[in-house]
Amino acid sequence: MEKKDKLIALVSGANQGIGYQVAKDLANSGMTVLLGSRDLKRGEKAAKEIGLGSIAVQLDVTDRKSITDAAEYIKTEFDRLDVLINNAGISNTRMQRLGLSMVEYMDSAKASMASIDEMRMVWDTNVFGVLAVYQAMLPLLKNSKDARIVNVSSTLGSLTLNADPNSGYSSFYNPVYAVSKTALNGITLSMMLELKDTPIKVNLVSPGFTKTAMTNFEGYESLEDGAREVVRVALLGPDGPTGTFTTWDNVHVPW
Repeated sequence: MEKKDKLIALVSGANQGIGYQVAKDLANSGMTVLLGSRDLKRGEKAAKEIGLGSIAVQLDVTDRKSITDAAEYIKTEFDRLDVLINNAGISNTRMQRLGLSMVEYMDSAKASMASIDEMRMVWDTNVFGVLAVYQAMLPLLKNSKDARIVNVSSTLGSLTLNADPNSGYSSFYNPVYAVSKTALNGITLSMMLELKDTPIKVNLVSPGFTKTAMTNFEGYESLEDGAREVVRVALLGPDGPTGTFTTWDNVHVPW
C-alpha cells in the first residue's frame, strides 16, 4: 500500500501505557501512526520501537502552541487526519509523589478533601486538553473520507453506575479523576451532537482497569487488553457506528 493511501492516525499520550499499545496495534493494522508525546525524545524512542513508519509528534495537550504546531505539521505532511485517538490523561498528581497506594489516595481525594489545585491540573489534561486537540484537528478530519474520533474515557465516569447505591464504582467517584471523565463524556456528547450530520464518527471507549502508571500499576488488565476496544472502534471504518460508549468487546457502558 502506498504511503498516501494509508489511513493517518494520531494517538495522544502514545509514548507509554495504553496509548503506546494502541499506536502499536494501529501500526500493525496498516495505518501510519503519529505518536503524540509531550516529551519528543520519548516519543521518538517509542516510534522506533514500533517501526512500520510510525512518527513521533511533540504534543502536550495542555499547551496550545504545542497543539497548533502538531496540527500544522500534520497539515503540511498529510493534509488530513483519518483517526484521532484522544488518549492522553492523568489520574492525579500526588499519589506516587507521596508514596500512597490507590486506596490511600482515594481516601484523600473525597469531595470534602480533594485538592482544588490537583483537580485543575487533572482536568486541564483530561477535559480541556481533549477539547483543545479536537478543535485544532477538526479541519484535518474534515479533509478525510473516513474520519473517526475515539475519546478514551472510563467506566468510572458513568453517572448511571455511580448513582446506583449497589454499584461497586461509587466508592471511587472522586472530583479529581472520576468526575473529570464524566466531564469528558459530556464534552464528547457535545462533539457527537455537533458532528451528527457529518461523515465524522465520534465514539467513547473505556479501556478498563489496566496496569499502567496512571493506576500506579495496580490494575488487573494488561496493556493489550486495555487497548483492545480502542483499537476495535478505531478500525470500524466508514460504515461503523457513531455515538457509542463501549468497553471490550462492544459492551455498552451507561452514561
